[in-house]
Order: sequence, then C-alpha cells, then structure tokens
Amino acid sequence: MTLSVVRIVCVLGLVAGGGLAQEVIPLYSGAAPGSAGERYQEKEYFSKTWNTEVVTNVTKPTLTVYKPAAGASNGSAAVICPGGGFMALSINSEGLDVAKWLALRGVTSFVLKYRLAHTGDDATQEFAAMFQDKKKFGEILDKVVPLSIDDGLAAVAYVRKHSADWGISADRVGIIGFSAGGTVAAAVGLRYAPEGRPAFVAPIYPAASMLKDIPVPVDAPPMFLAAATDDQLGLAMDSIGLYERWVAAHKSAELHMYAKGGHGFGMRKQGLPSDLWIDRLTDWLASQGWLKK
Repeated sequence: MTLSVVRIVCVLGLVAGGGLAQEVIPLYSGAAPGSAGERYQEKEYFSKTWNTEVVTNVTKPTLTVYKPAAGASNGSAAVICPGGGFMALSINSEGLDVAKWLALRGVTSFVLKYRLAHTGDDATQEFAAMFQDKKKFGEILDKVVPLSIDDGLAAVAYVRKHSADWGISADRVGIIGFSAGGTVAAAVGLRYAPEGRPAFVAPIYPAASMLKDIPVPVDAPPMFLAAATDDQLGLAMDSIGLYERWVAAHKSAELHMYAKGGHGFGMRKQGLPSDLWIDRLTDWLASQGWLKK
C-alpha cells in the first residue's frame, strides 16, 4: 500500500514563522499488531490535574507530521513520543511544540500517538491514583508497554521506509521521547531491527529501569538525555543509568542533569535552566551533523 493511499491529509494552516502544514498518517494499514481489536473512543481534553492538553485511549496509532517550510528541510527527521505514564499523552509540550521547534530548524517531525491503557473520564486523575498502587500499576504496564514500544519501533521503520515521500534521508531519522515516551524512545534505541535503526535517540526524563537487562547494540546510535534531579517521580537515576550504559559500551552520549525542573518540564517555561534543554538538544543535533543539509 502506498503512502498516498493511507495518508489522511489535514491541512491546518501555517504555523507562525514556519510555514508548517500538518498531516495525520495511520501507522498501520489495518489493526495494530498484537491488539485484541480494542476500539476505545480516543479523546483529547484539557487536564486540570496536569494543566495541559492530553490525548487518551489511543488504539489506532498515528503519526502527525510537521514539515519545514519549502526549501528549508535539511533531510533529517525525528519521531517524537509524548509522555503520560502510558495512560495519556501530554500532546502539546511533549509533542506538537517540540515538532514545531524542530521543523523551524529544518527537521521533518512526526508526533507519534502510541497505544495507551484504557482509561475513563480523566486519565490523569487515574494515573495519580494508580501510581500509588505499584502492584496494580505494574499490571497495567505489563500489558501496554510492549504495545507502545512496538509502535515506536514501527514508527521509525515506517518513516525510514517512506523517507523519499518527505524528501528526507532514511539514515537521518531519529527518535525523541518524554517520560513514558522516553521509555519508548530508549527501547527503540536498544531493540531496533536494521531497517528501523534510529540515527539518534533522545530520551528525556525516561522511565528506563525496565530496560536495564537489554544489551546496548554494537551499532547503537548516539544518545542525548535530559532530566532533573528533583524529578518527583524519582526517575533522575534512570537517565544517569542509561548514560552510563552507553558510555560503558563506548557509544556517544550526552547528559544534561538539571538541579531543578521536576518531572514533565517538556517545552513549559518555568524560569529555570531546564527551560533551555531544547536549545541544548538543538546544539547537540548540530554537533552531530543532523542540522546540515
């Protein structure tokens, strides 16, 4: 099936200063592999708990595309995985806002809506309650995390396979993820097949301890990490652990650990040095050559 057949084009207008058009593409041509035919109603709403827009009940994974202005593409691309405890997606500050930033710098960006646990009226309130019940939360994660990771692996492979359609290079497709999405990104950097190898991996405050037994590949891509020491979910050491594993395997890695910033800072502005993590990521991408045409 060609990209033109499965593509759902939703032109939403131009983003200020960037000339970015948006497309929404189904990740799979049929039912998502491994699913039991779930068809929960996907929802998007403003969460008062997290004070941001969220997406929940994803059963049909999609890629939302932000393209650079005409002539501005540098041939690189990034799959972006928002976080939300595998129960929701913080779609703006950890997804669309990152895509817009990168597209303005020539990087074609794909925001991935990966499969999530089934939740009710307010997934963010459910997450707050569930996080306190480690046993029950663990049971939910055991079911959904493998599906979410499979979607991350499929997304990078899909973008690489169809790279010519967007004028990008298959060997310049990386992945960036936040929190649970950072888990997905890190897992992609550990478990990829040759046709889905990411050019770079950027897990931002990921939950990565569940991946500790997966060996670092011999051709592992360079990794960028950012997190805060005062992460209220206690995930700061997960980033340090990933960094140490990459360095021990003699692979390129860069870690930014901020004293303050908490968990889930994304593209939010808090008046802290962690606000500038996206600038440091941009510097790193440039130093790796991904911002050159």
